[in-house]
Amino acid sequence: SIYKRIEMLRKAIKAAERDIDTMGLPEGRLRISNAGGRQRYYFVKSSESPAERYLTKKEMEFVRTLAQKEYNRDFLKRAKDELQKLQKSAAILTGMDAGAVYEKANETRKKLVKPYIVPDDLYAKEWLEKPFKSSNYLPENRKYDTKKGDKVRSKSEAIIAEILYELGIPYRYECALVLKGNVVRYPDFTILKKSTREEVYLEHFGLLDDEEYREQFFEKLDEYRKNGIYPGKNLLFTYETYAYPLDITGIKRMLKEMLL
Repeated sequence: SIYKRIEMLRKAIKAAERDIDTMGLPEGRLRISNAGGRQRYYFVKSSESPAERYLTKKEMEFVRTLAQKEYNRDFLKRAKDELQKLQKSAAILTGMDAGAVYEKANETRKKLVKPYIVPDDLYAKEWLEKPFKSSNYLPENRKYDTKKGDKVRSKSEAIIAEILYELGIPYRYECALVLKGNVVRYPDFTILKKSTREEVYLEHFGLLDDEEYREQFFEKLDEYRKNGIYPGKNLLFTYETYAYPLDITGIKRMLKEMLL
């Protein structure tokens, strides 16, 4: 969307400006000559002086620095121009947003009408309230409470549930997922990515020290892949072993970057 592009440009511009400040980019420019299929590099100190110096293979790092300088200059000029135009367009679009008719209404009126453009938060609320089939496997093993009101099977799953809840990421615990051949599986967490309204699955693998468990881990990944569910796309997984305990900080960062 236009807003994602704006955010991408802002981050890229910030990174390019930071590089200019920290890299100590040299004065002058790079000239590249292509003769007989071979590239030759020359350093031109200034536009006023045509004098140039041939750069040897030992100076390739300097060549790359000069190339980066020129790229940064051209990129920043184009990116800032694009950002300015997109921000103007976004301002116009915001004023024309038909969905705002519902969002700006008071709560009483909202309860009386059905919006044609459903806001993300309302969509998430309805998704959470929709009944779903949950796993009935050894229900007595669900011993750990979460703030959302679920009971989960391990301390690590409880921690992951707390992170999702604190970040405002909607999830269902052990919700039925029908795969090819009417095979039903129950991912640890079925998550709603509000920005795209896609369902993403998160599996926690907590016994990777156990050889039999590892085999099941790979079998599960293979089964997901055969059903169009891929890591990094619509499948996330967390793990822990005796030597590598649950990385709470890393998981929180991953969930923020992937789902918010």
